[in-house]
Amino acid sequence: MDKERLKGKNVLITGAAQGMGAAVGEHFAAQGAKICLTDVNLDGCKEVEERIRSAGGEAISCKVDVRNREDHVAAVKATVENFGSLNVSINNAGVNKPLFFMDITEENYDFIMDINVRGALLGMQEQARQMIKQGKQKEPYKIIHVASILSRETFDDVVVYGMSKHAIAALIKGGAKSLVEHGITVNGYGPGVVRTELWEQLDKDLVAIGKFDKPGESMDSIAENMILMKRYSYPEDVVGTASFLASSESDYMTGQILMIDGGMVIQ
Repeated sequence: MDKERLKGKNVLITGAAQGMGAAVGEHFAAQGAKICLTDVNLDGCKEVEERIRSAGGEAISCKVDVRNREDHVAAVKATVENFGSLNVSINNAGVNKPLFFMDITEENYDFIMDINVRGALLGMQEQARQMIKQGKQKEPYKIIHVASILSRETFDDVVVYGMSKHAIAALIKGGAKSLVEHGITVNGYGPGVVRTELWEQLDKDLVAIGKFDKPGESMDSIAENMILMKRYSYPEDVVGTASFLASSESDYMTGQILMIDGGMVIQ
């Protein structure tokens, strides 16, 4: 691992208390970045922060409900006050609650779309506002969104989640066009089936709606029948691509989504 790959990068991550967000935070810190970990679960962020500090890295934690603009403003402010500037953001916070198409309710729609889409839009606006305030630099600022295979596809039991990730694809494309004049790139990465706390709950939900018969079957079935590499992934499979997008190696990229899915979606 290059311990200086992200040196000089001050990074804000949403949804960083566990799963992919936590793994990305720890990986970035190990490569020299300073990290602001944000989540509605502040205790979880504090645990990740402690692991980063114990490994010799720098991190702070902020409680953020991504649906509230004021929380984003406060997190950006804390990043700048502690590290001097904001260079990179990872809009990772997201939720899912599967239902078959005819069972979708307004509550299910609002829950997913408020966090996955509204949360990403509000965060992106406040992050970009700070980057614009700082002025253009030699290297572009980076706003990175976590998309999904479902930004390219969707399935009958996760229609609303697929809608939310298609919206993230639009946010990436529109944001790239809107912010390029300010020296800001906007890209994303699209994980497939990742074994995290979110998927553990999703697996239970899929059993509850009758998609699968028993816990654990969903991941094994998808791996066998839908993933070319015949295995699901872990957060560690994602962090390298996230690091590439945060680094100077991706300076000539904007408006793109890189898929990290073992071959579920061939572009």
